[in-house]
Amino acid sequence: MRSRIDNEILYLHYEDVPTYKKDGSVVRNSYFWALKSIAGRARRDREWEFEPEVWFALARMLLSFAESGYLGFRETLLEFPPDTPIPDVLRSIATWE
Repeated sequence: MRSRIDNEILYLHYEDVPTYKKDGSVVRNSYFWALKSIAGRARRDREWEFEPEVWFALARMLLSFAESGYLGFRETLLEFPPDTPIPDVLRSIATWE
């Protein structure tokens, strides 16, 4: 998921966050609600925002969903611009574009 950090807020690109589908996969819908539940802001067609206080939980959640094997690697990995330092707490689930 394309990501960036600005003023200590982690932003996930709105096109990369999961979508909820009423008749969709249970895993994908669970992933959507899990991410949305810890997001500071999660609006349709807008970047989702995560404060530093939830980064540890976000990292654990992404790692757990990645290990499940039900979601694609790019769906559970944070991708930062090349010049962005990745915070230690997010290193296990992040890379550079």
